[in-house]
Amino acid sequence: MAKTKASAPNLDFFGERVVSHPNEVPDFVRNMHQRLVSGAPPDDRMFMDILRLAEAHPADVAVTLLRCAPSCDRAATIMWRTIASSGTAVDKVLPTLLCVLEDWPLHRMSTSDGDKTRVFALAATKVVWEILRLPWCPAPFMEYSPRLLVALLFQVFVSTLDMPQEVDTFWKECQEQHGLAISPNRFAVQTLKALFRHLRCLDLLVAMERKRGWDTLLCADTHHHAVGLLAREMHRTSNPLCSCIALRLLGLLSTQEAHWDLPALAFLVEVLECHEMREWSDSALEIISRCLQCKSREKRRLALRGLVVLSKDLSVAEGIRSMTPSLMALLQDADGEVVALILSVFLNELQNRATLISSPTALQLAGALRPLFDKDNSHVQLLSIRLFQEVMELVMEEGKKPLKKHVSKSLLPLFFHCHDENQQVAEAAWKTLLCATKFMKRRRLKQLVRKGQLWKFAEVLLAQDESRAAEYLHQALPYLQNPQEPLRAAAIRFMGMAGEHMRGQKEELQFICEALENMVDDSSPAIRNLAIEVAFVLRAVQRAPYSFFRMLRDQFCKAWKKRPRLCSSSAWLCCWSSVES
Repeated sequence: MAKTKASAPNLDFFGERVVSHPNEVPDFVRNMHQRLVSGAPPDDRMFMDILRLAEAHPADVAVTLLRCAPSCDRAATIMWRTIASSGTAVDKVLPTLLCVLEDWPLHRMSTSDGDKTRVFALAATKVVWEILRLPWCPAPFMEYSPRLLVALLFQVFVSTLDMPQEVDTFWKECQEQHGLAISPNRFAVQTLKALFRHLRCLDLLVAMERKRGWDTLLCADTHHHAVGLLAREMHRTSNPLCSCIALRLLGLLSTQEAHWDLPALAFLVEVLECHEMREWSDSALEIISRCLQCKSREKRRLALRGLVVLSKDLSVAEGIRSMTPSLMALLQDADGEVVALILSVFLNELQNRATLISSPTALQLAGALRPLFDKDNSHVQLLSIRLFQEVMELVMEEGKKPLKKHVSKSLLPLFFHCHDENQQVAEAAWKTLLCATKFMKRRRLKQLVRKGQLWKFAEVLLAQDESRAAEYLHQALPYLQNPQEPLRAAAIRFMGMAGEHMRGQKEELQFICEALENMVDDSSPAIRNLAIEVAFVLRAVQRAPYSFFRMLRDQFCKAWKKRPRLCSSSAWLCCWSSVES
């Protein structure tokens, strides 16, 4: 009996023998599909033929069937569901199906007959959907579910961004044949939800629906937020798939320049705390380090969130320490969230380290932290103040002397923030101020801070550092514009106290008086009145005569404080008062 096609075996006898040559497989699949299209009733022998061929030549069967029936018509659905009925057959075919699904928009693969016609990724999605409509889920789908979920999430994203004309035409044909009234990205979401139902992730589906996660997934700008939400919900419900998906993404991010790297990073960051992920911390740190160099602000922010988690892991402490220079550079970022994340990394790293901080690192950190005390972000203020305290406590012995300059300049800003409206910031400032006075070995100031006598602290600070009164005044000046009323009030009151120590410095006093008088437009009546009163007092100080004897007395007092005490200073002051009289 002559064959209709040279390469096609006789269908009546195929069930009893294998194909004589692999290049006969594609023709056989096409012939079988054509018989079903023409209305030939399927029988047990045909089902066995499909299964045997799928098990022996899975790639040829899968790709050929996707080519001859990309929209998965009724005949192709019968063939795919037959394959799905056998765990062995679907286990062998599924990897090829996934390769097609992952390769948007078209997958190129050569079959044994030399055909290199490309296959639509959406055609593979349609097949997955048809299989998931079965009342049972093939076991291999469970095994491959992490890869399948990642592939579907990727397809949601990429089909939202990129819809070539040929793909659009193909999908319109699918819509006409199957009555599909949804776009490709929504169809991918629908398939994703069907897979989660088979995986019995009902709580996850409800949570995503309630938080509008599926809708967020469909927008290119918010897609990564939805992927992050999905990861959080999976982590919250202790879903075993969580770490499996993360490891899949870790592999993708490590080996290639991913088109889907932002959503992949968003998922990874949310699950780094999973116990199963700890052994992969080094790989995660390598990826995060690379992402910190990216121009994308959102990617850097996600990378820093991941770094905050990893900074609690002692096994990668050395790797994080090597990133200190690049993190220091990012502290100049205007984005408060980015700065707060970097500060959190440093805090975790310092609190977990077993060694002291080297002098260069301590100086660099201290210099970068002081300006952050006044950042217009209370969280940044809180973290920078706490970190400053850690630096003082952990610096090596040889680094203490060079650090004193930075600590000395921090006294007044810390004093002001003890009056902060944010109770956490105020408490942190008080603790750090106490630590600073101890670091500077200024016992009297330390006692006053410990007792909470802050204004007495300011009075003694000015008395002990009278030569620095002008410097302190200029440090206080920016606080006149602080949005918090208590800090503005503290700055005005301190200026009044400092002015008393600046007799004879008419230009400095003039400058300060003008700054206070310019506060007549302040939104608070109490602040306006306080500024006017202090300016009035300082004007009086400015006008008061500054005699030659008074000048000598002040200079003597300054010099005397630098010498060993041979007798009480009060006695000398009385003596000079008598001479002046």
